[in-house]
Order: sequence, then structure tokens, then C-alpha cells
Amino acid sequence: MTSTELPLVPANPLPLRDKMKWARQYHTGQVKLREAGGQVTRVALGPRWLKSPTIVFVMSPTGARDVLARNNESCDRTLVHQEIRRLLGDNLADLPNIPWRSRKRTLQPVFTPQQVAKFGGHMAEVAEMIAQSWGDGASVDLDLEARRLTMRVLGRSVLGLDLDERAEALAEPLNVALKYVADRGMRPVRAPWWLPTPARARARAAGATLRGLAADVLKACRADPDRDAPLVHALINATDPDTGRALSDTDICNDLIAFMVAGHDTTATTLAYALWAMGRHPEVQDRVAAEVAALGDRALTPDDVRQLGYTVQVLREALRLCPPVVVAGRTAMRDIEVDGYRVQADSMVLVGVFGMQRDPALWENPLDFDPDRFSSENFASLDRWQYIPFGAGPRTCIGDHFAMLEATLALATIIRRVEIRSSATDFPLEVPFTMVAGAPIPASVRRRTR
Repeated sequence: MTSTELPLVPANPLPLRDKMKWARQYHTGQVKLREAGGQVTRVALGPRWLKSPTIVFVMSPTGARDVLARNNESCDRTLVHQEIRRLLGDNLADLPNIPWRSRKRTLQPVFTPQQVAKFGGHMAEVAEMIAQSWGDGASVDLDLEARRLTMRVLGRSVLGLDLDERAEALAEPLNVALKYVADRGMRPVRAPWWLPTPARARARAAGATLRGLAADVLKACRADPDRDAPLVHALINATDPDTGRALSDTDICNDLIAFMVAGHDTTATTLAYALWAMGRHPEVQDRVAAEVAALGDRALTPDDVRQLGYTVQVLREALRLCPPVVVAGRTAMRDIEVDGYRVQADSMVLVGVFGMQRDPALWENPLDFDPDRFSSENFASLDRWQYIPFGAGPRTCIGDHFAMLEATLALATIIRRVEIRSSATDFPLEVPFTMVAGAPIPASVRRRTR
């Protein structure tokens, strides 16, 4: 049977107002749409006379595979990605499929597990500094502290500079730019790009700030080949193995901005959620503390991660319940088959990572925090496509090894030094672009005796 003979994806039965509301709430909205319309459901952003784009939400493992792998060549970037390119330039995350292939070939050798380990020297060191700064009995905001940590790692491991003094100067333009493109990409009607608006002016100013920072970093690294910025130097030296073409300075700056985005909010949110969850589950925290204590009282290194299996399980469970990237978006370039249905050409297809990873049809007691779901035996029994916090298919996140290495070393180092007790019973979430904490996450800490 060809895709044209298949039934069209069923329209979601919710009223138009509700569909528009939930489609714009990227995380919890997926759950509402799935509960009303099933794992594969169709939504219009506005009334038909506006010719608003059709969105197909896909929250089944089979559907995720169909979109992200089987039909990868027939699916390309979305309106949101186009907005990012306009504002922040072409980078690995937002390039259309054809130019993306060369960029991926060029960058892939930079992000092998062996290469990433070379970027990991500062991770445990920074986590140790953060944990040592907390006094015994202190009250802390886990989200704020996780952001401090990832910003320092970003500066030292990626950019080769100390961001402690410039953290807010970087975080603010990142937030302004990303919130703008996420909001614009999901509007039923978008003002033309040339039309001046206050929001667009703020977004363009934010983009200029980020490009200026990336250019300064690149200039400093070219002037000083010994500067401690391993990722920047790796990008300077990277070439496409098929063509021998190196990255231009513009390419490097654009990808540096993308790595700033990926290396700050996403890892910080994962770490904050894991710490908060352990602060609610002392038995989980005790197992992590015992696991890291068995390694001795020394600085952790990337080689220790293989001995931190339960710590990795904790992070995987945090990524299940709190995936920083809540949807994987594509545009169908032709009619395609998705889980037995026909998706029409030009539809925006959103693989709902958040909705799928909290689906009771796929997970037992899905809202419970249970790292044992990811024991070796249990992990092997999962459908490959029901758990995709870093995406899947050819365009899987290239920095997944880096993110897991950073988070594992940081989490183990912190729990070795302090005991966390979460003050809040809930971890509020919002999605300005990637998913972040929607409020401070208060906790108290007690220092562990060595």
C-alpha cells in the first residue's frame, strides 16, 4: 500500500481553542493532545481560512522511527529551524538536510567518545568547586547552582574563558533569542521578517551579542594556538573527510553559538532535575553516594564513568521525565507514512519526546522516578524508539556523549561531597525553547564526612 492509499492522520477531537492552547505548550500539551487524540494526532494552528500549517504530533515508538529514520530523507527542518538560521546563522542543528551532510561529516570526528573525553578535564573540577562553596546546612537553588556549573564548564572546556563574570551577559541573550524563535515558529500568523517590531529588535540585538562573543573567542584562539579551548581548536582543525574542506570562520562561530545553546540550559536542567529527584528519594541518593565512594577520594576522570553505572541510570531516568528537548521537529516534504497513517506534504511533524516518555501505555507508573528502569536488563528490553532524549536517527544530537559525561561526573562529584534534601515537592517546568525549571528549586545541603 502506498502512502496516498493510507488513511489520513486522525484530527484531534479537542475544540480549536484547546488544540491551539495545548499545541503551544510544548511539554504538558503533548500529554493532553495524546490523551484526547491518541499517539498520532493532527492539529491545525488556526482556522482554515488563515491557511495555518498543520501539525502532526507523533508519540509512538513506531511513529518516531518512521519520522526520524525511515523517512529521514523526506523530512527536513521546520519553521522554527528557519527562524534560528535567520537569527543565529547556519549551524549543525538547523541546516537543511543537504548542506547538513557535509557539516556532520566535518564535525563527527570532533565528538567521538575518545575526543569528548579530552574536553572533560574541567567537569569534575568545576563540580567540586560548586559543592565546596555550599556551607553545611545551606539553602540553595538547585537550578541556579546547576546553571553556574554548566556555565563554568562551557567557558573552560569549550570557549577557553572564565564565564563567572560574564554568565548573565551570555545567558540573557541566549534566552531572548531562543524564546523569540520558538514563539514565532508556532504562531498561526507571522509578521514578515523585514517588518520591525520591538521583539524582533531585541532578538536581533541578542543574536549580535552572541555572534560577537563567538567571534572574539575564535579570534583569540587563532592568535594563541595554546589557549585552553579544546573544542574551538578542534573546530579550527576540522575538515570534511570527503572534500577536505575546512570550516569557515562564520561556520565555526555559528556552531559555537549552537554549542552554547546545547551546553548550557539542557545539561543544567537535567542536572537540577536529577539532584531534586534524589533529594526526594534518599535511597536513590545513598546508592549514588556509595557507588562514587567506592572510587576513593580523588578527582573523578572520564575513565571513571564506566564504574558509575547507577549514577548513569539516575540521569537516564531524569532525562526520561525531564527531556530538555521535548519535541523533535520536521517538515514533511512529501506525503509519508507514519505508524500506518498518511501525513500530508508540508505538515509540521513533531515527535513528542515528552509525551512518549510519560505514556502509561509504554511505561509502568510513568510519573514515578525509578532509575531501575534503566538497569542493564530493563534497558535492553525497551523499544529502541520509546526513549529518545537526544533524538534519534541520522540527526541524533552530536553532543550526547559530552552531555552525559559532564552530567555523570558532576552528579557523582556533588553527591560525594553533600547530601541533598529537596524542599519542594514539585519541579515546575516551562519551555521557552528547551525545557527549563519554571521556578527556583530550593534544597538544603549537608556536608558528608570523609
